[in-house]
Amino acid sequence: MSLTGRNPDSTGVGMDIAEWIDRRADLSPDDLALHFEGADISYGTLAGRVARLAVMLRRNLGIEPGDRIAFLGYNSPEFIDLLFACARVGAIVVPLNWRLTAAEHLYILGDCAPSAILVEPEFVEHVDRMRGDLGEMRPIAYGPEPTGWSGYDALLADSGAGEDGGERSGHRERAILIVYTSGTTGRPKGAVLTQDALYWNAMNSTAEHDLTSRDHVLTTLPLFHVGGLNIQTVPALHAGARVTIHRRFEPGPVLRAIAKQRPTLFVAVPATMKAMIDHPDWEDTDLSSLRMVTAGSSVVPEALIRAFHARGVPVTQVYGATETAPIAIHLPLADAERKIGSTGKPALHCEARIVDADGKDVAPGETGEILVRGPNLMREYWNNPEATKAALAGGWYHSGDVGHQDDEGYFYIDERKNDVIISGSENIYPAEIENVLADCADIAEAAAVGRRDERWGQVPVAVIVPKAGSDLDADRVLAMFENRLARYKHPREVVFVERLPRNAMGKVLRYELREMLDARAAAGRRDRTG
Repeated sequence: MSLTGRNPDSTGVGMDIAEWIDRRADLSPDDLALHFEGADISYGTLAGRVARLAVMLRRNLGIEPGDRIAFLGYNSPEFIDLLFACARVGAIVVPLNWRLTAAEHLYILGDCAPSAILVEPEFVEHVDRMRGDLGEMRPIAYGPEPTGWSGYDALLADSGAGEDGGERSGHRERAILIVYTSGTTGRPKGAVLTQDALYWNAMNSTAEHDLTSRDHVLTTLPLFHVGGLNIQTVPALHAGARVTIHRRFEPGPVLRAIAKQRPTLFVAVPATMKAMIDHPDWEDTDLSSLRMVTAGSSVVPEALIRAFHARGVPVTQVYGATETAPIAIHLPLADAERKIGSTGKPALHCEARIVDADGKDVAPGETGEILVRGPNLMREYWNNPEATKAALAGGWYHSGDVGHQDDEGYFYIDERKNDVIISGSENIYPAEIENVLADCADIAEAAAVGRRDERWGQVPVAVIVPKAGSDLDADRVLAMFENRLARYKHPREVVFVERLPRNAMGKVLRYELREMLDARAAAGRRDRTG
């Protein structure tokens, strides 16, 4: 079998991934698929929901293969319905990060041009403010039907949908997701993931977690990220496991759910791990049902991992990106204690290597860029052939991450080559912040960098050289970001300097800025402690 997994004669691509749910419904219809806010949804019920929605998409919305449908909402079973219904129809889901501003959402929607946008009640007012810029995109509301909107429930009832789901137009070669990820130019890029990529990612997850139908996954990370959606949630439904979904992460409810509902698997990022550890119920919560916690996102501080280990819960790590669906490298459970700090070895259906600036493999212990190859890779960046060509040069995904391997072949992530700031699992590219700062006539030059933060891992900081004679202050700078960027992208601090450090080619030396910020933070801590 080809490693790319794209030969229709050898991979069974005629089977769309919605058939996972149908097969499970046929084999064990009463087994629980989803639990959400006190309600249970069996595999039989889930299959019926998916089939009815697929008919509604075709009949009422006129959705055809390749059409895009955006979703704006918190975690919910309705998003799972939409994912598998679109897989059956051959359509593409565009999950929107609900933390973004209207301007950011409009850029994404303009780029991928969805036929419809499905919106949860909490975000109807937000979308209403964008209505004049949506063009022919049809807004559809869950729950109460706002004036001028289509109602989801009414459309479903009017479609006359039966539980057979009608004709299947999807197959594994078709795209199923466009997930937007921030780019180095300050504009997000839409990574196109096929159904086949989700299938092979599920295979990697199954191997990583020894995932079976006996497992119970607790999902609290946002489903608009591939981490929340694809590390465990979608693979669990392939395996016939049970998934408990929380609308949003909150440490108290998560700890209570672990104690009472007893999940076996859970994905966390450093910010959520720390929130749990800092919660007053942490020490007394029964965590014994968890056979492992998978930590993703950026480099995970060892202290957080050891806090879970001290409670008898092994923590493994997974490395990947939106472009890899995301599972590319993971730490085996057997090595959770022995290899703390490592992100592990390539996933079962992946290859990974570390290369120097000339594209040659480096020796163990030497640093270089991490490259990934496998059938779980994205197909392309939507409407961006140049970025696609650069990212997938030579058939390998060029991650932009710098790492090394030890003498046993275990991977370690050292830094982000492209200077991305990772704050609470969210990627923030300096260019996004710097594009806003460039609009200020009183700023001579500026750079955005990440400062270490105990809670969030990193927070963005704006380092600014003001123009001579200006009266610029931090409040004026921070006000520039209102309604321009999502709140989590706003600088947490503004630092004024006389000049930015640069190399001989004029490039800003961001590592020197980071060192300066770390030194300032350390001095502040010393002053507070006397």
